[in-house]
Amino acid sequence: MKLDKNFFSENIKTLFYALIIAIFIRSIFLQPFYIPSSSMEPTLLVGDRLFVTKYSYGYSKHSFPFSPPIFKGRVMFSEPKRGDVIVFKTPADNRTDYIKRLIGLPGDKIQFINSNLYLNNNEIFKSRISKNDVIYCGNNKIEVFTFEENLPNNKNYKTVYLKNYSFQNSDLFSVPDDHYFFLGDNRDCSKDSRFLSSVGYVHKDNLVGKAQFIFFSSDKNVGYFFEFWKWPQSIRFDRFFKKIK
Repeated sequence: MKLDKNFFSENIKTLFYALIIAIFIRSIFLQPFYIPSSSMEPTLLVGDRLFVTKYSYGYSKHSFPFSPPIFKGRVMFSEPKRGDVIVFKTPADNRTDYIKRLIGLPGDKIQFINSNLYLNNNEIFKSRISKNDVIYCGNNKIEVFTFEENLPNNKNYKTVYLKNYSFQNSDLFSVPDDHYFFLGDNRDCSKDSRFLSSVGYVHKDNLVGKAQFIFFSSDKNVGYFFEFWKWPQSIRFDRFFKKIK
């Protein structure tokens, strides 16, 4: 069979257009992310794959692949809400993606006192809902207390603390203008804004998007994806299309 002389050029054009469309969707609407660490347990588990909406807080250079310096600042900005689960670029290198929960807005004062979280001198109420949970911290299993935490804007979510409350007290954190303060839900196993040298306060231009829902999840401790005979045990079907609170 003789191929049309335009066969290869037409296929290259098709692939090019498909790539442009994929980049457009990824930059403007939705971007998938994979959860590699346990810092957001129990909300997010290692192996969760989720979609993040890029339009939720407007756009900056970090909305696009490789963060090209095509414009400065943030356009079409919409203020994030306290309690949102957000993907952002770490201030340390402006390249690495982290996902944490937004706790502090610009101007807020945050402090841990006797393992209790204080926001603007008011203790954030939390109620213990379980005292026998086991979750991961890296590759290690840890015993934790599970709480439901309640922010002033009536946002509720689950957090976990080691039973010995290893993170007892902190300095007073004062969130600068145009910056945000983030915490992991796995409070004793999270590198977040409490660690100023590695994460610290996050500028609004570093926000990537809001985590919306999980579309796929698998447990690598049970089996890898290509081990199809382990799918009944490794794939977490109950987490498919689960909304992130």
